[in-house]
Amino acid sequence: MKYGTLYGVGVGPGAPDLLTLRAVDTLKRAQVLAMPRSSDFGASMAWKIIKPVIGEIEGQERLFLTFPMNKDPERLVPAWKKAFQAIGERLEKGLSVAFATEGDPSLFSTFIYLQREAVHRWPGIEVVVVPGVSSIAAVPAVTGIPLADGQERIAIIPANYGVDDLPAILEQFDTTILMKIGSEMPNVLAAIREAGLADRAVYVSRATMPDQRIVRDIGQSGEEYGDCFAMAIVAKKQRNGVLAGDVEALAKATTA
Repeated sequence: MKYGTLYGVGVGPGAPDLLTLRAVDTLKRAQVLAMPRSSDFGASMAWKIIKPVIGEIEGQERLFLTFPMNKDPERLVPAWKKAFQAIGERLEKGLSVAFATEGDPSLFSTFIYLQREAVHRWPGIEVVVVPGVSSIAAVPAVTGIPLADGQERIAIIPANYGVDDLPAILEQFDTTILMKIGSEMPNVLAAIREAGLADRAVYVSRATMPDQRIVRDIGQSGEEYGDCFAMAIVAKKQRNGVLAGDVEALAKATTA
């Protein structure tokens, strides 16, 4: 059977003008736009980002798929079965389906599960990934805090899966990015304070969105508990920004 093409399209962190040219082109050409939402009655954040840029396209179907914000397999598995069936019906008709996902399709994205399953459900299907601007790039941009320079190392942690190992990570890495903080905020704060890094930590909610909030004193961010778009960046900035072995070359260049 010849299936339609399945696209995983990253639509960025929130600001519509951060959509890439390739993303816009793919979204406009797709015959079906598949967009995740957290409930049957809730809005799709992906569609909120897309709509101002691509508008209404004649003949294009908008397929809203519900994925509960929950880790319980008894709730998630039925949702995924329903989504696979709906997407499969379109692909089997030869229609191209663009699955729009916030951020980048390859980073903590709903599309990852679809991508893994697609090759088994629809053998021979073409799957195309269109990268997007991730929140990992957006947060440093809005805070003015570079992620890494020279010898610095970065850790990226999905806090909602627990932060028991956070003290060790904060010690081992120069920059730590905590995503999906939600209800783990008290534990995140406790670990950052215990490490003596409260003055190096910045809290960001909904980066690049109209209701973006940046808290330079992370201890004052308590009211943001439960926000699934909440992130924190802890940057120690203790290492020399010059790569090892280049110090002598840099000294000669600056004195020449």
